[in-house]
Amino acid sequence: MKPNLTVNIGGIQLKNPVMTASGTFGYGPEFADYLDLNSLGGIITKGLSLKPRAGNPTPRIVETCGGMLNAIGLQNVGIEEFIEKKIPFYRTLETKVIANFFGTTVDEYAELAGRLDAIPEVAGMEVNISCPNVKQGGIVFGTDPAAAAAVVAAVRERTGKTVIVKLSPNVTDIVAMAQACVAAGADALSLINTITAMAIDLKTKRPVLANITGGLSGPAIKPIALRMVWQVAKAVNVPIIGIGGIMTATDALEFLLAGATAVQVGTASFLDPGAAGRIVREMEEYLVREGISDVRELIGALKV
Repeated sequence: MKPNLTVNIGGIQLKNPVMTASGTFGYGPEFADYLDLNSLGGIITKGLSLKPRAGNPTPRIVETCGGMLNAIGLQNVGIEEFIEKKIPFYRTLETKVIANFFGTTVDEYAELAGRLDAIPEVAGMEVNISCPNVKQGGIVFGTDPAAAAAVVAAVRERTGKTVIVKLSPNVTDIVAMAQACVAAGADALSLINTITAMAIDLKTKRPVLANITGGLSGPAIKPIALRMVWQVAKAVNVPIIGIGGIMTATDALEFLLAGATAVQVGTASFLDPGAAGRIVREMEEYLVREGISDVRELIGALKV
């Protein structure tokens, strides 16, 4: 008998716990030649803004030991083109699509939430709060509990869909951030986003990235992500989506043990475009091998 892989994320029923991480999978169609998109639990879109963004100058990606640095700068097509040109493709999919989005003011977040709420093909939304608040002197929403809560509350007011908040690890207390977002209305939490880092070219004596700093992702951050997921899972009562260096089903299952209900595969897709689909297969094989009938038996089952 095949094991049950279904999980529920704040009201969104997923066929399995494996999703794709925003910014690493395009809008979905880009990977259709490499894996069956309908084999995935969910697809998280590239982050959306009200207006199109060109992103940062190049170079904006660099490989590092155990991962990669990126400073893409949230390049995206904008909400209008997303609705016009991307949504039709989602009508062909069975897999749930969750739209990641961001703003530079609370009002922008609210407006985007309202626009996405009206799109039937979007099952839910992932709120990226790792952005500066231009009206508050550039403070990053995701580093201040009050600012994060204001965004979540504004989004919650504009939508009846599932609201997932993606947390930044670049904070003093990840638990305080998580609790503030849940209190403001988040149905689920994604963690972690990338860790601020940099790379230097010894020959030129200059930063490798044009932006100087970027976001570190990949296996190098997995132990940090696991620790944060474990801490947050003990402190809140909403589903958690684990992100950070998931390259295999073993990695994914470790996040479930730490308390995550689902995971997102990101950097692995740069090395192996079919990574997310492979991890689903590996996860099922593990459950069969171990005689586990339901993947949910592993969620939060860490022995400490």
